[in-house]
Amino acid sequence: MKKDLLKLLDLTGEEILKILDTADQLKFSQKHGIPHDKLKGKTLAMIFEKNSTRTRVSFETGMYQLGGHALFLSGKESQIGRGEPIEDTARVLSRYCDGIMIRTFGQDEVETLAKYASIHVINGLTDFAHPCQVLADLMTVREHKAKLAGLKLCFIGDGNNMANSLIVGGLKCGMDVAVACPEGYDPDEKVLAFANGCGGNFKLCRTPAEAAVDADVILTDVWASMGQEEEKAVREKAFAGYQVNDALMALAHPGCMVQHCLPAHRGEEITAEVFEAHADEIFDEAENRLHAQKAVMYLLMGGEGA
Repeated sequence: MKKDLLKLLDLTGEEILKILDTADQLKFSQKHGIPHDKLKGKTLAMIFEKNSTRTRVSFETGMYQLGGHALFLSGKESQIGRGEPIEDTARVLSRYCDGIMIRTFGQDEVETLAKYASIHVINGLTDFAHPCQVLADLMTVREHKAKLAGLKLCFIGDGNNMANSLIVGGLKCGMDVAVACPEGYDPDEKVLAFANGCGGNFKLCRTPAEAAVDADVILTDVWASMGQEEEKAVREKAFAGYQVNDALMALAHPGCMVQHCLPAHRGEEITAEVFEAHADEIFDEAENRLHAQKAVMYLLMGGEGA
């Protein structure tokens, strides 16, 4: 049966941990010069309808390190940009490649792509979910804290794709999760229904201070994501006070980590002082996009051995 990575809601906690364990092994192999060309001869088609730095470089580098090849397809330069139905693109690429990674706007586009593709589909980002980023976040927290279960994860900011995926991933890995969003910017209703019904410890807060108390890791994201530039002024007003700063960090557990999916707007969602104090953790997180995504690609495209 074909498997895809479309959103963390589709995975069990055990499956998430399997991805993280595999990522750890692949990272160890790379750091120690151990060959791990597990996808030799495989090809990944990468569809980008949203611009990217980390997603493109990490997937392309990851496929190279695994012995495979990645093809970059921008929305403007492919037939998708000229109106070809996603169903047809899915069936054509399935005749050429072994997997598809797509970074786009609507989650429905990714779901349709997966429905019609006979090869594996990976969600590189949608407005609803960012599973690959959150796998890297969880990997980084576990590297620094040696565990996930029992830790408190706190997210400050917009109830966007990052908040959605962090809530699901954190709870499925046994973490306590607190999210602080202004009214009107809550996470998706499907995610909140999961969080409130899964038996885990979840709290939606209206103030960052309430969410940050005793946190082991605090995460944040920009106030206006890609495609929301016209809302910037409105969002700056709504998110005033939703900043990761020294006062907020003082409420957290001693040794609290900070994570940011990047790019960061210093002076808005995070101060320059807090960012630089936790820069090593943040750029470990950025690096782990490579290793987490390599694990996903190997587990999906690596055949029976995976």
